[in-house]
Amino acid sequence: MKKIILSIFCLGLVFNFYGQNSPYETNTWKDGAYIAGTVGINILGLTLIQNKDALTESELQALNKNDIWKIDRWAAGNYSEKADAISYIPFYAALGMPLAFLPGENERKNFGQISVLFIETMATTGVFYTMTAGLIDKSRPLVYNKNLPVDTRAEGGAQRSFIAGHTAVAAAGTFFAAKVFNDFHPDSKAVPYIWGGAVGVSALMGYLRTKAGKHFLTDNIAGFIVGAASGILIPELHKKDKKHIDLYPTASFNINGTGINTKGLALSYKF
Repeated sequence: MKKIILSIFCLGLVFNFYGQNSPYETNTWKDGAYIAGTVGINILGLTLIQNKDALTESELQALNKNDIWKIDRWAAGNYSEKADAISYIPFYAALGMPLAFLPGENERKNFGQISVLFIETMATTGVFYTMTAGLIDKSRPLVYNKNLPVDTRAEGGAQRSFIAGHTAVAAAGTFFAAKVFNDFHPDSKAVPYIWGGAVGVSALMGYLRTKAGKHFLTDNIAGFIVGAASGILIPELHKKDKKHIDLYPTASFNINGTGINTKGLALSYKF
């Protein structure tokens, strides 16, 4: 994932960072700082994910699917390696969405700018995913499947069901593509179908991740909202008539300056 995003970003820089007849406006230092800040938060979130504790034997035995919300309960025990494998097709397709704009002449001229916006979109999505998955302990549906090996059910990686990362990435990539296409071709008859495709791909991803036993319905809904919001808002906030709105990463440090207390994103509006 990191290599794909980095390749798209570098390819974008080769074309051009600045927009030519583009509906968007980017700034090298401002956008560079935003990407650096969100990448830093993602690294912190990934560290939290990697350090998640596995379930103890007693904790595993104490799990009861009747304690799960009714809206999610039906998915408890799901497990499918095939569905998991198939879900990576739309996942990687979403990560390569900027490449879909290369055939269009105007989009190709602005490929660098589009790539920068895409990186920001994915980095923003990553902030919400890594921080929630790292800080919230929630067992995946497969953990409730007693036919699976204990090690598979108890491992730390199986305790980060919320939010659904794959669904967030799929929604971010496809809604980003729909938003950019809409902004470059507002009068195109294809616009409704592009938006419909974004919804369809995201819903398919949610279905596959639930069937695979990786996430519950509410996890996918949250991932969908985060990804779709990022895919739409990042390009929208960069439109030339939106200079009074700003989104930036934030952090606070303890009194000795030796540690991070909180990190996140802030949205400001200038009157």
